Amino acid sequence: MSKSKIALVTGGSRGLGRNMAESLAADGHDVIITYVSQKEEAEKVAAAIVATGRKAAALRLDVGDTKSFDGFITELRAVLGSSFGAEQFDFLINNAGIGGTIPFTTATEEDFDRFNNVHYKGVFFLTQKALPLINDGGRIVNISSGTTRFANPGYAIYASMKGAVETLTKYWAKEFGARQITVNIVAPGPVETDFNNAAIRSNPELKARLGAVTALGRVGVAEDIGPVVSFLCSEGGRWISGQRIEASGGINL
Repeated sequence: MSKSKIALVTGGSRGLGRNMAESLAADGHDVIITYVSQKEEAEKVAAAIVATGRKAAALRLDVGDTKSFDGFITELRAVLGSSFGAEQFDFLINNAGIGGTIPFTTATEEDFDRFNNVHYKGVFFLTQKALPLINDGGRIVNISSGTTRFANPGYAIYASMKGAVETLTKYWAKEFGARQITVNIVAPGPVETDFNNAAIRSNPELKARLGAVTALGRVGVAEDIGPVVSFLCSEGGRWISGQRIEASGGINL
């Protein structure tokens, strides 16, 4: 196993982010996760990781509030030093997000700005602020959606923001390559979590319909996604950069 490194996973208190953090820890890495309101859940995740013998911490971060980023980076520096004995970290996983099925005809500017702040502007400027703290040879993994490839009514805002981050991923891969930092984006298909008010989990008919158009015959679970992220952070993923990797079980082929 390679030397332990440190990952920062935004939105790591539940769902996909939690599994990403757990997968990275299982690969022998230490993990810092962020949360907005689920402090208790985030601390449980961190404690479970510590119980496996890894180091972990949970910090509050609202990725939709760029004005809070300077304070977060200051806190991150302090925690890296006090809890991890480090000045920098290695992997940035831009996972935190919000869901919502919003028809284009009824979407408001408030809806647009809220999704933009979390899914695009926040990702852009958090990475800009964090970049000096990422070690050379590190990894950045962004999270997209299958809905950038196939259209799902009600996802116009969400998917267009994710599409912007897909383009941004390629630019970062080019610009950060001189520091040997790889940048990729993982696009999950439908996943059965509590995301978007548990839209799939709470709707058996929708779940069955989505499974029927997926090559592997089911919707995803969080455990299908975390290992993809941890692979991109592994030695085996070192030659992959600037790529969109869809982890969807082959939906809508």
